[in-house]
Amino acid sequence: MESTTVELPNELTQLLYRDNPWWISEPAPALPPNRRWLFEPTLRKLKDGLAPVTVLRGPRQVGKTILQRQIIQHLLDVEGVHPKRIFRVQFDELPLLRSISEPLLVLCYWFEEQILGKTFNQAARDGELAYLFFDEVQNLADWAPQVKHLVDHHDVRVLLTGSSALRIERGRDSLAGRISTLEMGTLTLREIARLRGFGEIPEILPYNGLGALRRKDFWLDLRRLGEQHSATRDAAFAAFSERGGYPIAQARADRPWEEIADQLNETVVKRVIQHDLRIGERGRKRDPTLLEALFGLCCRYAGQAPGQALFVNELRQPLGADVSWQRVLIYLRFLSDTLLIRAVPPLEIRLKKKKGNDKLCLCDHGLRASWLGETVPLAPASLAQTPHLSDLAGHLAESVAGYYLNTIPGLNVAWFPQRDAEPEVDFVITIGDQRIPVEVKYRARIDGHRDTFGLRAFIEKAAYNAPFGILVTLNDMPPLDDPRIIALPLSSLLLLR
Repeated sequence: MESTTVELPNELTQLLYRDNPWWISEPAPALPPNRRWLFEPTLRKLKDGLAPVTVLRGPRQVGKTILQRQIIQHLLDVEGVHPKRIFRVQFDELPLLRSISEPLLVLCYWFEEQILGKTFNQAARDGELAYLFFDEVQNLADWAPQVKHLVDHHDVRVLLTGSSALRIERGRDSLAGRISTLEMGTLTLREIARLRGFGEIPEILPYNGLGALRRKDFWLDLRRLGEQHSATRDAAFAAFSERGGYPIAQARADRPWEEIADQLNETVVKRVIQHDLRIGERGRKRDPTLLEALFGLCCRYAGQAPGQALFVNELRQPLGADVSWQRVLIYLRFLSDTLLIRAVPPLEIRLKKKKGNDKLCLCDHGLRASWLGETVPLAPASLAQTPHLSDLAGHLAESVAGYYLNTIPGLNVAWFPQRDAEPEVDFVITIGDQRIPVEVKYRARIDGHRDTFGLRAFIEKAAYNAPFGILVTLNDMPPLDDPRIIALPLSSLLLLR
C-alpha cells in the first residue's frame, strides 16, 4: 500500500458505506431464503480454492448478485467473519469511478486503510483474511490487470461476478493461474420444485463429477430418479413450461405472465441491448435496431442452425438495408457474449474442418415468450392441447437441452451436422476421449427404429468412441429394444444437476 492517504470524493465514500452496511452494524437488504445450486461450490472456491479469484458469470437477472450477498451474509452470520473484513463494490452503479485512475485498486487501498485498519497481508497473518466482492466488474476498464496486481501483491480472496462472458474471458489471459470460473444459468428444475413448494428431488451429479456421465448406469439411474419423483418433477416441469426459469418468473408466480414478460424485456433484453452492447470495439457504437432484430431471429430459430442466407434476407426487411454476413457474425458473438444465447459449434473430429453453422440455443424459453409475445408449451399435457405447436416445441426442447448441457461445468458440447452418408445428431457431449450422442425427439409417439437412426449410426462408427447414446423424449417410455440407447424425457434430463 502507498504511504500516502487514499482520499475519495465524499459522495463516493457515502455510497460505499451504504453498500456495505455491516461496517456500521446496519442490516443489509433482505434476501430470499432459497439458495442456488452454485452457492456451496462458490463458497468453497472463495474460501479454499486453489485460485485467489473466483469468477461467477451468467446472464443478467439469474441471481448472481443475490448469491454474492448470500455468501456475505453466511460469512457474517454463520462463520463469524468480522464485518470490516468484507468489502463489496457494484461497478455498474458507480459512475463517479470514471474520473479515477485504476479505480479498483484505489477502492481496495481505501478499504484497507479506512475500514480494515491494517494492510491486507498483515490481516492475513493475523488470521483476519479480507474478502473482496466485485459485482459486474466487466464494466470497469482494465479490470483484469488491476485484479492481477491486487492478488499478486496482497493476500486476499476475491469473488467477481459478471454478465459478459467475453469480457470476463479476456481477463483470463492476464489472470492465468489466479482465476477459477463458475457459470450460473436460470433456475434448474430441482430449484423450481423447491422454490414453488412442489417437493425435493435428490441430486445425482456431483459438482466436478463429469466422470459419472461416461457410465451407462448413471443415465439409467437418472431415468429412474425421474420416474421415482415423477409427481414433483412433472409439477416443476409444468411450471418451467409455463414461465421459464428466470427467478422472478417463478418467485412471483402470483403475478400475471404479461407483467413478468414486460419485466424480463426491460431488465434483461433491453438492458443488454441498451447498456451492455452499446459500445463496441474501439468505442464504435453498435446498432440497437440490428441487435433487436437479430435477437428476435435467434428467438425464432432457437434450437436450429440457420445459415447466412436466412439471416441476411430476414434482416433486410426490418432494417430497410442490406446487412453483411460479417456484421451479423460479429453481432451474434456479442449476443453470445452476454450469455443470452449459446452458439453450439459443429463437432470437429480428427482435425477435420468443421462444416455447418452454429446451432442457436437460448438461455431460457421464457425470454423468447416475453420478447416475441408467443408462448409455446413444453409440458406434455399443455402441448397436447396445442398440437399445431408440436414442431416448434421440438425446436425449443432442443434449445433447452443444448443450453442446459452447456451450463454443466467442464462439459464439452457440440452438434453433428449431416455429413455425406452420416445422419445429423442433435448434440454430442465429449468427456475425455469418450463421446455421447444426444438426440431430441419431442413427440408423443416414438418409433424405436426410425427415431434412433442418427444415434445408431454415430455409435456404430468405431472412431467416434461412443458406447451408448441418449434419446430425449416428451414422455417417460419403456426401454428401447436397442440396449445401447437410453430414452428419458426432457424433464428427467433437466435433473442432471
